Amino acid sequence: MELINNNQVPEGYKKIEVGVIPDWKVLRIKDIAPLQRGFDLPTSQVKKGNYPVVYSNGVMNYHSEFMVNGPGVITGRSGTIGNVHYVSENYWPHNTALWVTDFIDSHPKYIYYLYKFLKLERFGTGSGVPTLNRNDVHDLIVAIPKLEEQKAIAQTLSDVDVLIAALDKLIAKKRNIKTGTMQQLLTGKTRLPGFGEGKGYKKTEVGVIPEDWEVVTLGNIGQSLIGLTYKPENIRNYGTLVLRSSNVKDNNLIYNDNVYIDDKLSLPSRVIVEEGDILVCVRNGSRQLIGKCALIDSIAAGSAFGAFMSVFRTKVYEFVFYQFQSDGIKKQINEIMGATINQITNKDLNAFQIPVPPSEQEQQAIAQVLSDINTEITALEKRRTKTQAIKQGMMQELLTGRTRLKFEPPDDDPITKNSNG
Repeated sequence: MELINNNQVPEGYKKIEVGVIPDWKVLRIKDIAPLQRGFDLPTSQVKKGNYPVVYSNGVMNYHSEFMVNGPGVITGRSGTIGNVHYVSENYWPHNTALWVTDFIDSHPKYIYYLYKFLKLERFGTGSGVPTLNRNDVHDLIVAIPKLEEQKAIAQTLSDVDVLIAALDKLIAKKRNIKTGTMQQLLTGKTRLPGFGEGKGYKKTEVGVIPEDWEVVTLGNIGQSLIGLTYKPENIRNYGTLVLRSSNVKDNNLIYNDNVYIDDKLSLPSRVIVEEGDILVCVRNGSRQLIGKCALIDSIAAGSAFGAFMSVFRTKVYEFVFYQFQSDGIKKQINEIMGATINQITNKDLNAFQIPVPPSEQEQQAIAQVLSDINTEITALEKRRTKTQAIKQGMMQELLTGRTRLKFEPPDDDPITKNSNG
């Protein structure tokens, strides 16, 4: 744990061998929150009930019985390690998990945040399935405040978690709204004001659409381009960015896992993306990733794209980009891939059919409505990311005593009152 370290010892702090810390107790983890291995519960014995069964990766099932009184702190023992879970009710810790036996002069929610802060995954061992040995954690030395201050720290961090959960819920709601709006607007089931007054509907090969709409193949309104094949010896630490499947997430471009090739290579113009191109994943080991797409912006323009990707280029890219996210295109992708082949060819892509409004004005209006929803979602996601970063900073400050809270000790706390120990 990172601690204050300077030549001056402020009032209320003390200097020990690892640095300057608050006037807190210095103890080993086993002295405040010892871990115990979870209990066996074969899948065949899992029964429906009210008590959560907590595996290494979180709550997966519910059972009619429980083994431990809540609240509890659980982390992975085998498989998924490093994830820490807090359970407020009585529960059954599975044998893939480790759980806190007793909270000794410690607050359950504080221990939950402390374990998250300690990053237990660094103690994992094994070349196959990673395993966490509780004895490796037990000897960790930590500085811990009095119970009242633990409660105040836990409450402060919990308040931030409540905000993050609210943002997650709002983002999910906005995404559902976007999905429903796409389904209505991209098929013409709902027409925007000023378009299609008095028009009826007709049956087509892609379903029922407005009578003034038409069905077109992608090849008739644009072109599909094949990506770049490059050799390992062409890869550099910097140079020309090659956009791959890992650069697309939630229909946006991301740059967390980049590959660059020598920018001195002479590349064909077809593998260089332009603003407005639609980047599509057409080959992947995972079937779920086939068809995921992102719109090339001014930042990505000039990059190359890899052989497992295709680019669809069209003048009406705003409208077509959302059609790529629609149920209609997804259905055609699934039909093309069949049972075993995880790819779609450029020929397949050009043959995909979409319903199209009669005017570019209506296409642009539909795209603008969906773009506005996207903008709202992006703003919320940025706010969530910022809040998560703030929380990490708060944990760094509060759990090391760098920053102290002013608080009034509560008369009672139901979490501590009902906890083990």
